[in-house]
Amino acid sequence: MDTDAFIAVHRPRWDRLQELTRSRELDASGIDELLALYQETSTHLSTIRSTNPDPVLISRLSLLVHRARLRITGARTSLWKHARTFFWEDLPAALFDARWTVALAAGIFLLSSIVTGLYFGFDATARELLVPEAQQRTLAQRDFVSYYFQGEASGFAARVWTNNAWITVQAVVFGVTGFWPVVMLVQNGLNIGLSAGVMGAYGGLDTFFVFILPHGLLEITAVLVGAGAGLRTFWAWVRPGPVPRLWALSRAARALVTVAIGLVPVLLVAGFIEAFVTPSSLPPAVRIAIGAAAWLAFMVFMLGRGRQVRRAGVTGDLSEELVGAKVATAG
Repeated sequence: MDTDAFIAVHRPRWDRLQELTRSRELDASGIDELLALYQETSTHLSTIRSTNPDPVLISRLSLLVHRARLRITGARTSLWKHARTFFWEDLPAALFDARWTVALAAGIFLLSSIVTGLYFGFDATARELLVPEAQQRTLAQRDFVSYYFQGEASGFAARVWTNNAWITVQAVVFGVTGFWPVVMLVQNGLNIGLSAGVMGAYGGLDTFFVFILPHGLLEITAVLVGAGAGLRTFWAWVRPGPVPRLWALSRAARALVTVAIGLVPVLLVAGFIEAFVTPSSLPPAVRIAIGAAAWLAFMVFMLGRGRQVRRAGVTGDLSEELVGAKVATAG
């Protein structure tokens, strides 16, 4: 079938259908015309899909048919339902799909932080090359703890949330490069490891964990998820599978946006814990338990709920009617 000729013949009908879907009021004849053009365009869409699957044309007609169907049925989805679907179905599905690249990101971060912590904790000469001994002592005895008592708690929480969100956004946006999330993970692992090494060398390792674990479990996990989701877009570009590379990358990018939006409230909770729980007068075990409970809830949401919705067929991607039909191609 000649696609250009097909478009030239039927474009006036499609344009008319688009005009009718945008009309505020339709009389009886307009409604009849809308129904007829909807049925006709649906047939055109089916024909294109089966004979000459042009992705651009399929996308346009899919969206046009979808809008016409909404105008005919008068169906509207409430904002609350959209929000529920996003946070209870799409988000856990997207998080679950990124689980292996998140595990890779966690491995990179843990390896760099543990190796760095042990190296600087036991080698005083190497430690002093980066941090003078006087600054090490000040950090261990005062600065590490005083950081969590800076100003008003609400303002501190806002700063922490903004900073963590910025780090996560970098991992998400530049994830397609493949190297940026790795650099970010190694850099943060080095910083954490150096702090742990200094604290351990001066007998403050217990203080380090008491002030890191309550918020760090959730906060660091959120950053790892952002990095893992970014790496997944890189992998979709390198290994697209049976679909065209651009389609695979687009699908991974849409899931990436879902993850990025979903991490906003997670980082907000982590910032709240860091500002109000970590420096509180609660017993250390209680503070750590609160952080562990928040982290466990997120992991159950990501892996438990994520597995459940993926088995139900939820992908975390936009619907076919909004992004166009997926057309099989020979590899």
